[in-house]
Amino acid sequence: MTARDQGPPDDGRPAPRPGGGGRQAQRAERREAILEAAMELISERGYRRTSLAAVAERAGLTQQGLLHHFPTKELLLVAVLEARDRWDLAWAVAASGAGSTDTLAQLVDYNATRPGIVQTYTVLSADSVTEDHPARSFFESRFRSVRASMAEALRAEYGDALPGGLTPERAAPLLVAVLDGLQLQWLLDPDDVDMPGAFRDFLALLEDRERRSGRPAREPDEG
Repeated sequence: MTARDQGPPDDGRPAPRPGGGGRQAQRAERREAILEAAMELISERGYRRTSLAAVAERAGLTQQGLLHHFPTKELLLVAVLEARDRWDLAWAVAASGAGSTDTLAQLVDYNATRPGIVQTYTVLSADSVTEDHPARSFFESRFRSVRASMAEALRAEYGDALPGGLTPERAAPLLVAVLDGLQLQWLLDPDDVDMPGAFRDFLALLEDRERRSGRPAREPDEG
């Protein structure tokens, strides 16, 4: 089994597109090269120390050439997050066929290996609450989509009502808050906050509540 069969790629880069002729294909290839370079540099240096000039150099372009595709650093970083989301979604569907809390736990494991990308997401999502921020529409759309996905995962796990009585739709924003809150605490104090372990502890709380309510608990994962 290859690394791609087992889970997301180690570097979190977008899958390369096949080459082809024509200006549109060349533009797409340059855009992917920029995103790949940006992901590499964010992983190596973090969000703040990744400059447009460094990304352009890594991608084999001039800074002016990069600005033709991404006029600002914020727009580039949003594109990086979009590329990450596309890969994560494709992997989750391939891994389980549908959303599940087990798949979410595996994605938390993976995020713990790429602090630079998590830092980029955390900083941009916080900044986007200000009016006219270039990332605001992206995060508004993303949170709507994520809440829907979380509701789907919870419904697959618990049906139309969680152990406490909440519907999956009402519980979904709380699950998103747990995930994002853990990321923030982990970024600030990675030695003291075990993000993957804490998320599994949260899922265990739901399991314990389910058992105490008299509902059958899920079968434990094999292996």
